[in-house]
Amino acid sequence: MRREDTTAECVRLEERVFSVKKRFLAMYKKANAGHVGSSLSCAEILVFLKFAWMRDADTLVLSKGHAVAALYSLLAEQNLLTQSQIDSYYEDGTLLSALPPFNAFKEIPFATGSLGYGLSVSAGMALGAILKREDRRFFCVTSDGELDEGSVWEAALFIAHHKLTNVVWVIDRNHIQAFGRTEEVMALEPLDAKLRAFGYYVATVEGHDFASLSAARDECTRAIDTRQVPVAIIANTVKGNGISYMQDTVDCHYLPMDDARYQQALDEVTRAHEALMNGYRNAD
Repeated sequence: MRREDTTAECVRLEERVFSVKKRFLAMYKKANAGHVGSSLSCAEILVFLKFAWMRDADTLVLSKGHAVAALYSLLAEQNLLTQSQIDSYYEDGTLLSALPPFNAFKEIPFATGSLGYGLSVSAGMALGAILKREDRRFFCVTSDGELDEGSVWEAALFIAHHKLTNVVWVIDRNHIQAFGRTEEVMALEPLDAKLRAFGYYVATVEGHDFASLSAARDECTRAIDTRQVPVAIIANTVKGNGISYMQDTVDCHYLPMDDARYQQALDEVTRAHEALMNGYRNAD
């Protein structure tokens, strides 16, 4: 992709992710709900997949279901959820529950409240699509903490064995899980070497940078076309990204926002967005 095209794509995606973040921050505040940091670590990843990589026939599986507010906000950004539905998040009788619901929306193919199953589901759907000769891809976003689950590695073996190149596995590598830092709870490193040993082409990217994600998309597409191997993307991210009191803390996995914290979060996200947009304008 030409430099000017990449820049234009990044600008478009920055506008999208700013809208998505504002929406889910408001959702969390209204619901007095936690997991804010989990959504902030994967917001750019989800926006990039939906608006810069996936086709209409493709499927997104958010295996880290605790970040579902980001997914709901993403669907609203596509005009697939209404404002009244967004307002019902976490309320009694809502379809927008605290974890992804099953059979409520066709865009959410599986309930991923229990961690460790999203990659398995993606693998099964991908094999089914191949058997039915359907040109479909399955994009699975897992947390790094859920890689403690053996079911993830069983699915990884299955995908590699069957050469399911219609699965794109993205690992949100923010280095923090529910009870502490991943390397202290159960060490994952060297993660890239482990994935390569399983038979994957591995790309490591900055998960909050759209130019880096764009380069990974192109790199993985070439690998699939030329090597016929499945791909895994390790997206280095920051839990609670962009909000100073949340960033890189275990607390942001749990704690809701009061009025002051919500206003601070919104102000910091807005200032960061304005600075990015000014940077793009000054580069022209």
